[in-house]
Amino acid sequence: MVATREMRRPAVVALQTLVIAACYYGAGRLGLMRRLSVEGAVFTPIWPPTGVAVAALLLVGIRAWLGIAIGALLVVLSLSSFSSLEPSSAGIVAGNTVAPVCAYLLLRAVHFRDDLGRFRDGLALVFLAALGAMTISASVDVGLLVGTGKLALDDYWPVWLAWWVGDAMGVLIVTPVILMLYTLRPPVSLTRWKEAAMILVAAAVLVPIATRSSISMLFLIYPLLIWAALRFELPGSLVCALFASVMATVAATEGVGPFHRLSHTEVMIKLQAFNGTMALTALLLSAVITEQRNTRRSVELACQELVEVLEHLTAGNPTPRPPPAREDGRG
Repeated sequence: MVATREMRRPAVVALQTLVIAACYYGAGRLGLMRRLSVEGAVFTPIWPPTGVAVAALLLVGIRAWLGIAIGALLVVLSLSSFSSLEPSSAGIVAGNTVAPVCAYLLLRAVHFRDDLGRFRDGLALVFLAALGAMTISASVDVGLLVGTGKLALDDYWPVWLAWWVGDAMGVLIVTPVILMLYTLRPPVSLTRWKEAAMILVAAAVLVPIATRSSISMLFLIYPLLIWAALRFELPGSLVCALFASVMATVAATEGVGPFHRLSHTEVMIKLQAFNGTMALTALLLSAVITEQRNTRRSVELACQELVEVLEHLTAGNPTPRPPPAREDGRG
């Protein structure tokens, strides 16, 4: 029995590695479908593999790094043949692997919880994993472009900013969705299915209008996002944020709607500002609402337990009688 378990463990680890590599590669190919160009460098407004990598590390552990590295290598190979690989390709793979690992270590250092049920978890994911750790991949990858002569030194910071924001958006948008799907347990309550259907219909109508109208109407998405967060907490806000981000990215890469007649740099700034503020709103607002509701449930449970304890203590005791009147000897 022990030998069987010891043989099964390497097989499970190998299977997990292959699954993570396949998911990373698939997310990379999906992200490459929509590209923008800044100062001659091509990047993706949202790089989903970073979100897949951070989620895999949180769910599987540090051993997921090998699957991330293999997936990053497969993405690099999909962009160029094996014979045309350069030494800088190894640096890009290393940067795309080290950044999620650093994000994982930072999150575990602050006792991050995968259910995102606390406001501090939302802050940690935003500022440590997304905005903090993703500076590593942006610095390494763009630095290699400059070092190999593929990018001028004067263009370093604009490209660095676009690269960094794309990686950060992958963590802000993709990682919470994967964690939510992993922690979701059937059966899903459908007591508010009518309201959920109304939100979906409203999103299907408002989001395309807001992202493709020639009039800048992106602000229409925020009331919908707040409604979803208030009523359905993290699942509702994340679904709306993901759909709106995808639609905005499609509109930006096509140059339509509020992104019409803008330069590539202006498109990047406007799109990333919208995606960033929307992801922050969805993540932090839903975390606050979830934390408050969990606190209220804890207080209600504590009050209920206190009532049961008092009833148990007073169940066998007779009703106390008032003390007898004291005789003071006066008539």
